[in-house]
Amino acid sequence: MHTEEVVETTLSDYEIERDKPMPSKHHAIIQGNIHFLLRLMFGERFRILPEVSLDLPVKDRIPDLAIYPMMDYGEEEIKMTEIPLCAVEILSPTQTHADLNEKRKQYFAAGVKSYWLVFPDLKSVYVFRNPEDYDVFTRQDILKDKVLDVEIDLKEVFK
Repeated sequence: MHTEEVVETTLSDYEIERDKPMPSKHHAIIQGNIHFLLRLMFGERFRILPEVSLDLPVKDRIPDLAIYPMMDYGEEEIKMTEIPLCAVEILSPTQTHADLNEKRKQYFAAGVKSYWLVFPDLKSVYVFRNPEDYDVFTRQDILKDKVLDVEIDLKEVFK
């Protein structure tokens, strides 16, 4: 006799409201470090927005970081209709790789030029130039995004 175990997961208010998993300590450290480094080194070129809601054709998404060309403070927007140059997603402990692969496809279909997929446990970052073409960087490397023309030291991201 075969019985299947049903695992129920209870989503937090955060996860329900944002339609994304609850971030962890490593997730928060990495997100903060990437934001800080990009702002410090490229703050004149880019506006880096954490946790901003994007109005995408298929489904609204909230990347961990959205990198835009420099823009004025301007009018308030609840959902950004302008697509960022780059979306950065950091794998959370309760998230699957398949979830982030689906987001990657949606971001590129919407017009994103670059997508960073960060794996905290592996201390690595996949930098996609299109849905299928990417470079992999580890904590000893200098991440080079050829589309954005940026470089950041991953030792500083994973510290």
